[in-house]
Amino acid sequence: MPRNAALSTVSVVIPAKDDGGPLAACLAALGAQTRPADEIVVVDNGSSDATARVAAESGARVVRCSESGIPAATAAGFDAAVGDVLLRLDADCVPAPWWIERAVAALDDAPHAAAVTGGARFIDGPRILRGPLAAAYLLAYATATIPPLGHMPLFGSNFAVRAEAWRRVRAEVHRHDPDVHDDLDLAFHLGEDHVIVYRPGLTMGMSMRPFRSAASLRLRLYRGIRTVTVHWPHDFPPWRWVRRVLRRRAARIAPPPNSSTPATTPRAA
Repeated sequence: MPRNAALSTVSVVIPAKDDGGPLAACLAALGAQTRPADEIVVVDNGSSDATARVAAESGARVVRCSESGIPAATAAGFDAAVGDVLLRLDADCVPAPWWIERAVAALDDAPHAAAVTGGARFIDGPRILRGPLAAAYLLAYATATIPPLGHMPLFGSNFAVRAEAWRRVRAEVHRHDPDVHDDLDLAFHLGEDHVIVYRPGLTMGMSMRPFRSAASLRLRLYRGIRTVTVHWPHDFPPWRWVRRVLRRRAARIAPPPNSSTPATTPRAA
């Protein structure tokens, strides 16, 4: 994709359900960004608490999504967003002041990429364990997802995707399946034809809340396995890898998109 200086409109999308407490801290951090968002979209996925009120009082745009599940809520937020760049994080995340600025800069510095993702740091739990556990979690996630994908995954608490890339795959993602991980599912649909880049300096403060019970960990594991296998047999790893290699090779030898004939080198006089 060509470099585009007009990538200046940014929508931040936050799927939320009964997250009024942590959402307030997340929105406060988004309000202190060095590069403010052009809009913040909070998708209320059927909350019974003050989630929608907290969002509205902070100036966020509230989008209602009656279909249960994070995939449906995320897709509804991306569909409603008007920015050129769509940033995604969770309601219990607390982004650093430079998060939006660095995410947009990372995409601008990688005009060939459709999405950029980063790492994480825990902001609660035992202080001595925050760094090691975050590193172990991200390593386990990458180790489990790169082989079936054949490329870098997206980390749902911390990624940015170009709106034009989302529009190309929005009809393909499994938005109606509440038991898939929406970030991994989007990576499957983006990654075969588009580039996802990882920027280690783009970190996100996130809560240990989802990892505090064995039941929650089992559910995350089940959803991870389901997200991979729901794409089979079409995306069974060897076939997906071969298609990606062939498409990359074809892209390298294809003529420039605005050229009707291959470029030639003029002969010396």
